Amino acid sequence: MNYSVFVKIVVLLCCGATALVQAAEPLSRDEIETAINAAYAAYKDLQEGANADYIPALAKVNPALYGIALVTPDGAVYSAGDVKSEVSIQSISKVFTMALVMDEKGPASISGNMGVDATGQVFNSIVAVEQHQGAEMNPLVNAGAITATSMVSGGTREEIWSKILNYYNAFAGRALRVNEEVFASEAATNQRNQAIAKLMYAYGHIKGNPDQATDIYTEQCSVSVNARDLAIMAATLANGGRNPVTGVQAMKNENVPEVLAVMATAGLYDDSGKWLYLTGLPAKSGVGGGIIAVSPGRFGIAVISPPLDAAGNSVRAQKAIAAISNALNGNPYEVEPAM
Repeated sequence: MNYSVFVKIVVLLCCGATALVQAAEPLSRDEIETAINAAYAAYKDLQEGANADYIPALAKVNPALYGIALVTPDGAVYSAGDVKSEVSIQSISKVFTMALVMDEKGPASISGNMGVDATGQVFNSIVAVEQHQGAEMNPLVNAGAITATSMVSGGTREEIWSKILNYYNAFAGRALRVNEEVFASEAATNQRNQAIAKLMYAYGHIKGNPDQATDIYTEQCSVSVNARDLAIMAATLANGGRNPVTGVQAMKNENVPEVLAVMATAGLYDDSGKWLYLTGLPAKSGVGGGIIAVSPGRFGIAVISPPLDAAGNSVRAQKAIAAISNALNGNPYEVEPAM
């Protein structure tokens, strides 16, 4: 059995069969608004967690920022709280650069280079790279993500960066920008990522300039987004790669299952298994405070709230997304028995 067929079988098991998802009753506006408003009210006064402080610019973000947005495949946008204030996208960017590489070079280019397995180590682990000489990684940990960035085609740094940013724009449905303060702050403190990139270069996974790859990766993590942007990006994945608000096919439909599979197994750092067990939703978090989650064929959802737990995932975002998904039967594992 070839890799592509295998992954599609895994996704059917892990993320729910498409036919079953599509057969679900459509969600009503009242159901969605009730679920979102209830989750917002339930967690708006939560005081758990703390901003990431190893990147100085992130420590200064308002910890009270809290916004929820949900987008359905028909392009309807629902929200509660602050969905206009922006944070840096951080590791959520890894999903979309991975998708870009798959679109350019095929899914096997990812699985055959840095791999798609959860590492069992922290997201910026050097031990994980050394353990298998960079071969048993995935694109949602730093070593795999920097490698994926290095794989984007382009003759110059400017060409590569422009391609990445425009790809993100197609998912968000608007022109995004870089938070230059965050970029400068991260660039001044990314020595560990520089070391990881050089190791991936030494083991042959990064073919070009590892310093350039690290710099571009740092810039992509510094892109500013709000909760509405992230929800539209998630809904684009939920809608087979087509942006439901703009109608633009942002990525190739045939590559969406592979993207969701990696999100399901490695999207929330060390707590990815706990999250999948709790919700069944492919998701990705970022230390800027955002989390996106995908209910295939049903909705994309995003929550921004900067205070993080020990694993680096937004405390409020996890609780709110789980509550909303439970209320809307978003878990693709939950299938009613056939009569």
